[in-house]
Amino acid sequence: MQESTESTAQARATDAVKRSEADAASRSDSRPTPNGGAEVPVTYEQKMAHKYPLAPNAGGSGEFRTVEGHDEAPGKGEVVRYRVDVEEGLPLDGELFAEAVHRTLNDERSWGHGGKRTFERVSSGDVKFVVTLASPRTTAVWCAKSGLDTTEDNVSCDSAMTDRVMINAYRWAQGSQTYGDQMHAYRQMLINHEVGHRLGHDHESCPAQGALAPVMMQQTKFLTTDDKTCRPNPWPFPEPAPRPTS
Repeated sequence: MQESTESTAQARATDAVKRSEADAASRSDSRPTPNGGAEVPVTYEQKMAHKYPLAPNAGGSGEFRTVEGHDEAPGKGEVVRYRVDVEEGLPLDGELFAEAVHRTLNDERSWGHGGKRTFERVSSGDVKFVVTLASPRTTAVWCAKSGLDTTEDNVSCDSAMTDRVMINAYRWAQGSQTYGDQMHAYRQMLINHEVGHRLGHDHESCPAQGALAPVMMQQTKFLTTDDKTCRPNPWPFPEPAPRPTS
């Protein structure tokens, strides 16, 4: 009976991702570009579902700007203060990135699940970590500071010897084959996976054929381990929290 319940919850989680992508694609509040014809995303959901052009070997200035502003911690538990930096010169929306980080980390399915912790974004002062959007080359430089090589698969990392959680801008812009066009879900996975490392979580493998992938599985690279293939999953806790009994 437990397997049946888990399967139903997994199916609902996957359906929710698909519905979110479909809703974003079908909204009618896009506006035409000045050159006519092409539509540009205008809502948060549309922007998060959209791919953006960026070369896989893109470099950058190596300098960072902090996304200004303050997003309060909305939940219960330990308050974790963090900052968001974006590499100067990246042709990507830093404010969208900061909004995505805050929304993702404070989702009930993320690392604050069950009121364990809540995340506050600040632009100055002491922080636990700095979520950083950087070009592939700059990501590689910062990850190497912690003995990590991100160049082989062009991935992101938690540079644990520094204060930076590095999000590879190529992956943020273009996604991965494992997620296809599910860009919103992929970006949520990127944030949760790398911040998960910062919170002390190690890599995991696919537990069973057809199961939702653990968020700490290296889903950018693969969904199959030990001949078991999982389904994409961006959340540490994809199932709803149990309701308290009276």
